[in-house]
Amino acid sequence: MKNLNFNDILFLDIETVPMFQDFSELSENFQKHWDKKSTYFRSETESASDVYQRAGIYAEFGKIVCISVGLIVNGNQLRAKSFSGDDEKLLLTEFANMLNSWDKNGSKQLCGHNLKEFDVPYIARRMLVNGIKLPPSLDIAGKKPWEINHLDTLDLWKFGDYKHYTSLALLADLFEIPTPKDDIDGSQVYEVYYIEKDINRIAIYCEKDVLCVANLLLKFDGKPIIQFDQMIKA
Repeated sequence: MKNLNFNDILFLDIETVPMFQDFSELSENFQKHWDKKSTYFRSETESASDVYQRAGIYAEFGKIVCISVGLIVNGNQLRAKSFSGDDEKLLLTEFANMLNSWDKNGSKQLCGHNLKEFDVPYIARRMLVNGIKLPPSLDIAGKKPWEINHLDTLDLWKFGDYKHYTSLALLADLFEIPTPKDDIDGSQVYEVYYIEKDINRIAIYCEKDVLCVANLLLKFDGKPIIQFDQMIKA
């Protein structure tokens, strides 16, 4: 990869959940919208309510509960910070303020796994819903692909094979990047948030994914990875 300045790359990951804990809490209109949306993936024996836990992956039916970011410092450390909580507008506002301060003109780079298809569109859509002005690095409507300073480790791994999806977990194992085995995974975020009400646990999990993304990009560039004990809180 050419001209990568790791000091100017912000690594990020988000965690999302359905807007409400239960399908019954949706308004009548949104119950109809979800019923229509979910017909594309639910089985004939499943109702819209049965698959409501999957609503978190859609920005129209979900919300962000955590955005974790990381910067490589001193060459071998990752400084991590999380914006998390029940108040989505507040965490998005704080994240936007950080982005505006860190990257005033959109010249620096954001990096994530499936960033282009999930994280960035989701964040931007939820900011618009919450009435938050998009920071320059997220305000990409109308820009040409080469004008957008986003690095996507999934995109880099595809090498132009756009039908190919590879999970972050698989690539971590493939490149022998250490990952925590005693943590939650994405499928458990709903339960940890709504049942256990442990947002801190979600933030820790999200930050570890940020470290994994950073290490994957370091591997792609032939550089040593950062160990867990070299991750520091901002």
